[in-house]
Amino acid sequence: MNRPVMPDALAGAAPLCVVERTCGLSPALDAAAAAAPDTHRFLRRGWFAAALAHYGAANQAWTVSVTRADGAVALALPLVPRGPAWLRAAALPGCYWPFRSFPLAEDARDDELGAALEALGRDTRLLRIGPVYADDPALMRLRTVAEAAGWRALSRRIATSYLLDIDAACAEGNWPRNSTLRKNRFHEKHLAAHGALEWRFVSGSDWTPEVFDDLAAIEEKSWIAERTDGADAKFTQAGHGGFWRAAAEDPEIAAAMWAAILYVEGKPAAFSFDLNQRRIKYAIANSYDPVFSKHSPGKLLYYRNLVRAAEDGIGRVDWGAGDSGYKRVIGAEQGPEIVDLLFAAPGLPATLARVFGRLWSVTGQ
Repeated sequence: MNRPVMPDALAGAAPLCVVERTCGLSPALDAAAAAAPDTHRFLRRGWFAAALAHYGAANQAWTVSVTRADGAVALALPLVPRGPAWLRAAALPGCYWPFRSFPLAEDARDDELGAALEALGRDTRLLRIGPVYADDPALMRLRTVAEAAGWRALSRRIATSYLLDIDAACAEGNWPRNSTLRKNRFHEKHLAAHGALEWRFVSGSDWTPEVFDDLAAIEEKSWIAERTDGADAKFTQAGHGGFWRAAAEDPEIAAAMWAAILYVEGKPAAFSFDLNQRRIKYAIANSYDPVFSKHSPGKLLYYRNLVRAAEDGIGRVDWGAGDSGYKRVIGAEQGPEIVDLLFAAPGLPATLARVFGRLWSVTGQ
């Protein structure tokens, strides 16, 4: 059986890779993201910087990166401490949406992942990655190499994701259905009685403080503010608004951020917010002003958004966790499980994880 070749083991030979432990967020994150699959290219330094700035631990972060002899970055693993210092636990930072993972080059080798784990294991006993999809390619590669090296991976279920296959729906023809379009035109006609309708798409340089304010204004009038404490709102000051405003400072992330917004007589009434990555759309949030609920403004908007996505070449929509009913009505089906992973380093941590692992697996939400 082949074993990962670590740089320290290459006596007298030029190392296949160099492992670095950098205080803070390394510029290597951008290089690794550029070499990652299309689905993961938003995992740039600006993404993690926005998370640390909004959620805390900015002064405690460090990065483990692996660079090849030719200067190409194979992977970059941003980390923050978790729990008491004696536990020596670390976690991957980031925003919950669409998932927490790390940039890994598509052609990364097992020995490069092994080198990163060896360096990490020198001062870290536990590593948490999640919530993340169970079939996330970076996670699956890391788990395979880690377990071969003696790490123990504990998984707990968080939720089930939902996916809409736009390519398949379009291939079947008549999508959206004529009956759906007729209903939508009926609702639009009656919604227009409240004032002139404006359908706007926002991305890239279109992201301004005023646009973020419009999204926040919709959420502040929505069911989120009425039925909850508002902590889960994506754009309000009390919610996650600081994260998205900071993330948009990276032009490449701003170009991926996408919003469809409905204005009624010049006032923001509904929005759908996504992160577009080549042919996949991560559907992150949607909301509407309940004063218009009788005319289904949210439904009207996301159908327009999906049609535009198909026109732009997007082939799949990832709706994320759970379904209150509307996702399956649109045609979404259950996708991969969303999980939380805890990696215990070889030796005593892995042994204890084997004994107490069930405590972790039964605490998922």
